[in-house]
Amino acid sequence: MSRSVSSVSSSRSGSFFAKLMAILSVALAVVLVDSVSAEAEAANSKYAGIVVDAKTGNVLYSENADRLQYPASLTKMMTIYMTFEALEQGRIRLDTPVPFSAHAAAQAPTKLGVRAGGTITVEQGILGLVTLSANDAATALGEMLGGGSEDRFAQLMTAKAHALGMTRTTYRNANGLPNTAQMTTARDQARLGIALRQHFPQYYGYFSTRAFKFGTRTIRSHNRLVGSVRGVDGIKTGYTRAAGFNLVSSVQVDGKSIVGVVLGGASTPARDAQMRNLIATYLPKASSRGGSSALIAQAAPAPAMIVTPAPVMPQKAQPQVAKTITAAQPPVSAAAADLSLPHKGPLPDARYQVAETEVAYTETAQPKSDNPLIAQPMPAPTKVKTTTFKEQASLSVPKPAPASTRLEQGDTAVDNVTTASTTPTTAAASSNNGPTGWVVQVGVSPSRQMAMDLLESAKSKGGKALSSAKPFAVAYAAGGDQLYRARFGGFDDQRDAVNACKALKKAGIKCWAAAQ
Repeated sequence: MSRSVSSVSSSRSGSFFAKLMAILSVALAVVLVDSVSAEAEAANSKYAGIVVDAKTGNVLYSENADRLQYPASLTKMMTIYMTFEALEQGRIRLDTPVPFSAHAAAQAPTKLGVRAGGTITVEQGILGLVTLSANDAATALGEMLGGGSEDRFAQLMTAKAHALGMTRTTYRNANGLPNTAQMTTARDQARLGIALRQHFPQYYGYFSTRAFKFGTRTIRSHNRLVGSVRGVDGIKTGYTRAAGFNLVSSVQVDGKSIVGVVLGGASTPARDAQMRNLIATYLPKASSRGGSSALIAQAAPAPAMIVTPAPVMPQKAQPQVAKTITAAQPPVSAAAADLSLPHKGPLPDARYQVAETEVAYTETAQPKSDNPLIAQPMPAPTKVKTTTFKEQASLSVPKPAPASTRLEQGDTAVDNVTTASTTPTTAAASSNNGPTGWVVQVGVSPSRQMAMDLLESAKSKGGKALSSAKPFAVAYAAGGDQLYRARFGGFDDQRDAVNACKALKKAGIKCWAAAQ
């Protein structure tokens, strides 16, 4: 009998240890896979990353942090920022109805699936963005806040980004669906992540939502780190084929706070593993002191945002929302210093010709600080002027652009191709190089040879419309740098130049026509 009991006991003990070893093996395998994935991700040619101490502004880690990349659904972080701002200013409420136009309803998945003419509440829109990354809800919010126009809202997003110091970011839509002119950097996304927490602590808890009820559906968050990594409370995931797998994460543990950004990930597991690795490596190096005031200065409100009310129609009962939101953070000081996060990268690649909103600023005398973490206060935007093309030459905080770097007030749009008025502009008058008459510009490069290479590539794709065009590069100074405009000349009139630009646009090359 004792032998039998002993045998059973031994068997159970062996079974226990076998199970324990199996569990340990699985855990070790997960750690090894995460480690290998993180190393592979860091070696990925599209990869860019940064980790910033959200209390001090110190950059703890940086790789390709200033390289222009596609934001994908990280775009919705700015859409949410603009929504939070409108809530804080009392222009909308959480229960304000958000109308869905045909354009909003037609957006590609992922989406809530609201039909044209339907509505959701602002709160449902926010939840749809932070969990499902709903493209239709983002467009509907953008149209409402942009006076019925998503294009107008994108202009306001870009103006707000620049006012926050995100000088390399350009927005073209509210949801992040592919647009070659919509660009950002890892550094700019870190700045936005910090601003969302520090400017809107009363709403920031939405980013930690893990699921919410929409009608009969339970929508769960795409952000797998929320709830699985200690201290992660948001913020946003993103993916398109061109962008790769993107992620911005905010972490708060034991009085320390960091924001990490991973852009261009090869896959969801690789991206998440890299973020886990960054958090584990750099959170211990963050400071537990500081944070008495916000690092990103509160910017002046974006120009004239107009809220479009929902159309009057019979309303169906709104879906019930069940959500999990963390407690709001304590309010931050109004006297906020600006986080500099200085740019260290090269000029943007000439292949990325970013169509930007041009913002004019009023210069005012401001006190300067010797603290390298505190940037000089941003001047408030006074007006917004849209051009089809703005040369992205200066990488510093936006200042009034000299006439030689932009089209002037006489610009007119012809079939979506921006052309200058027939009266020569200052830009044309300042240049004595190249043929006179009408020209087509395809980009700006940091060297003459790169400009000529860009022209050669464009001409090979332009077909007959550029068969007799004359490529040339015009040098000009911008922000202390020598840059070169890549242009085609030799067009007899405006129509020929516009037709040539249309041919280039069909070939995927951005351009504009102007009088030289």
